[in-house]
Amino acid sequence: MDRELAEFARRWEKAELGGDVVTLDRLLADDFRGVGPRGFVLDKEQWLERYASGDLIHDAFDWTEVEVRRHGESAVAIGVQSQQSIVDGRDADGRFRATQFLVKDQGGGGIGDGWRLVGIHLSALAEQLP
Repeated sequence: MDRELAEFARRWEKAELGGDVVTLDRLLADDFRGVGPRGFVLDKEQWLERYASGDLIHDAFDWTEVEVRRHGESAVAIGVQSQQSIVDGRDADGRFRATQFLVKDQGGGGIGDGWRLVGIHLSALAEQLP
């Protein structure tokens, strides 16, 4: 993975773990869409609101086994998202295969700042399926 994308991944993982709405707001594209493991779709505002409201809290959050394919000013990252989390007071622990869709924003300043996450799709890993 190139240095800019590796830095983006590090910043995103840390922001998700800490519920850092300010950083996530910068990292997510304005037209971001996230597809959850049960098929629900959240736009950027809804994604951020889960953290701002305290409805989503992570005790642990890891982004591992990442393979990135860069295509010019866009990239696709496939990895494993592992989390120990509470959503609306309910256990939301899990391991998910995640596909991230990223685009290069020419307005970015430093390393990793120029990338924006435009979409993420989560699927439960097979060992979690009933």
